[in-house]
Amino acid sequence: MKLAVIGLGYVGLPLAVEFGKQQQVIGFDINHHRVQQLRDGLDQTLEVDAEELAQAKYLEYESEIERLREANIFIVTVPTPIDKQRQPDLTPLIRASETIGKVLKKGDIVIYESTVYPGATEEDCVPVLEKVSGLKFNHDFFAGYSPERINPGDKEHRVTTIKKVTSGSTPEIAEQVDALYRSIITAGTHKASSIKVAEAAKVIENTQRDLNIALINELAVIFNKLGIDTEEVLLAAGTKWNFLPFRPGLVGGHCIGVDPYYLTHKAQAIGYHPEVILAGRRINDGMGRYVVSELVKAMLKKRIQVSGAKVLVMGLTFKENCPDLRNTKVVDILTELKEYDVQADVYDPWVDPEEAMKEYQIRPISNPKAGHYDSVILCVAHSEFRDKTEAEYRKLLTEKGIIYDLKYILPKEITDLRL
Repeated sequence: MKLAVIGLGYVGLPLAVEFGKQQQVIGFDINHHRVQQLRDGLDQTLEVDAEELAQAKYLEYESEIERLREANIFIVTVPTPIDKQRQPDLTPLIRASETIGKVLKKGDIVIYESTVYPGATEEDCVPVLEKVSGLKFNHDFFAGYSPERINPGDKEHRVTTIKKVTSGSTPEIAEQVDALYRSIITAGTHKASSIKVAEAAKVIENTQRDLNIALINELAVIFNKLGIDTEEVLLAAGTKWNFLPFRPGLVGGHCIGVDPYYLTHKAQAIGYHPEVILAGRRINDGMGRYVVSELVKAMLKKRIQVSGAKVLVMGLTFKENCPDLRNTKVVDILTELKEYDVQADVYDPWVDPEEAMKEYQIRPISNPKAGHYDSVILCVAHSEFRDKTEAEYRKLLTEKGIIYDLKYILPKEITDLRL
């Protein structure tokens, strides 16, 4: 069997590389520049280094659809974002299905890894495959679903060391899909009873995390009003064996800030209004506004002129030590600062300036100016930021300048504001 991995981003590339170490794989992406970079041994996502790319000796990178005719198994790893109305945007998934439909043959298997709501594989994707190919589902071709569990920037939990949920459209295909992943996943697999079960398992993983963080964010707001330090409370509560160690903060990225909307969309489609999940989303989506409101209050107390103030926002990616800008909530802070006529510089050594400009019309600076800023907001806990001293941060500020630490990077005693 010859594999084709459709989409060579944060999810698809590490998967293609692992399979490519032991069998023939076509790594397919419509981005010609991305394909050429990978052929040159460069991964701009930093998920796979040059040595690992070289180890995948059976992996070929391709952007021409005709090469896909050689494949028997297609693994789809394209993004599943939300639109401006926070509704699921299946466009990349549908287009990938159309592409596969053009080359689909009898006996082929299409496995989806993209995060979706329960039912999307069989209700949205399979009909596209049938329509374009002219083949019949579960007679001429088959499907599987094995949700991705990639954690960008995490060098400990890799694709092979995270247990993999698998499923198939028939019992025989489910076993074949499971065996395929067992060949590379050292942590083992869990074969779900159906594709819908596997889809639901994925979407609730991040919904659960979203709700837990929303609870801590709401507690942080309450404790702030009570004059209690949130981290001290969490450290004290964490001495109990079953207390979950979540921390407050901005909830962005391609999963936690997006996946719950896939589940709530499906729930509403079947006539149920999910109250708890959407409440958590409202809290987390409002944290950027809350952060800026607290900063403005602190500036007024110090008699710092808000309109025209200069603020250094440190970090733009959605998480630490990772160049991933998808759905970063730091943008919410920048948008809110603009409402107050505050001039913000963004500094992030992990970010590709061209990508930041393309995605958000943000032009990051390369060197913050000493003594220039009325406030420094620590938004992302990059190792470069953790290594800085209090003196280095204070050097960036004006005389009355404020350090606002959203990630507990600095000790409480040397910060002016914390979540």
